[in-house]
Amino acid sequence: MKHVVISLLNFNGKKNTLECLGSLKNIKRDNFRLTIMVVDNASTDGSVESIKHYVSSSKHDGIKVIENKENLGFSGGHNVTIEYMFEGGADYVLILNNDTYVQENFLEELLKVGEQDNAIGILIPKIYFAPGFEFHKDRYSKEEKGKVLWYAGGEMDWANVIGRNRGVDLVDKGQFDETEETQLATGCCMLIKKEVIDMVGMLDNKYFLYYEDADLSMRAKRKGFKIVYVPNSIIWHKNAGSAGGSGSELQDYYITRNRLIFGMKYALFRAKLALLKESFKLLLSGRYWQKRGVIDFYLGKFGRGSSVI
Repeated sequence: MKHVVISLLNFNGKKNTLECLGSLKNIKRDNFRLTIMVVDNASTDGSVESIKHYVSSSKHDGIKVIENKENLGFSGGHNVTIEYMFEGGADYVLILNNDTYVQENFLEELLKVGEQDNAIGILIPKIYFAPGFEFHKDRYSKEEKGKVLWYAGGEMDWANVIGRNRGVDLVDKGQFDETEETQLATGCCMLIKKEVIDMVGMLDNKYFLYYEDADLSMRAKRKGFKIVYVPNSIIWHKNAGSAGGSGSELQDYYITRNRLIFGMKYALFRAKLALLKESFKLLLSGRYWQKRGVIDFYLGKFGRGSSVI
């Protein structure tokens, strides 16, 4: 029986994390063994106490709580789980945002596809916006909310070095219902085989937050692994619920800096030149944390970098 470890990262997000754990309690697990690792990144909102109380008072088995002494970011926090995965002999690690909730068979459907082909390395579900968390809240009817796509596959716009979620903002009408290879996995939810980590390593701590999923996707594909989108597996995402909302200072800083890191590593020469030109424009007219992100890129100040959080 396969052993799956779910990595759930928490940073001052106890409400989201508890709701996510409540959702995970109901998933089907007849055909695999499951461990849930809640990794807390030095929260100050009483998260650890609340989560431990939930674990001890509920009948939700197989949950382990890890307390980091400092904020290790998305990459470092999930790498704690990945290290445990090696020690515990797990076959898969599922990286899952704490601001999500899931359909009861979502993991079963991912595993079903993953076990069909040894070349498949990473699997991603269909992801909807949680109702009320859409980019354009007034665009949809009450009946459509909960069926608005956030991710139905991912691709990189290499000319601009921007990752894009296929289908985003569209109401799901079955137009993305084929199981198929895709270019980019999303760190919101991705099931990773142990063989991928064996071959390409863990998440790159240089990124701390954002673009580490695209980096892992690139490394996996370069080693011949397939990244597969599985539409029969469904979850819902409270978009940017764990990152201060779209357009936050946190996003300004890490997306600006990490896009430069990623682009300089993987993009073609012309795109690299365009990125560098854009970075100088941001230094002149960008928002404060975009400027800070550019400066830290040129200073080689990676990882957590400047103290946004």
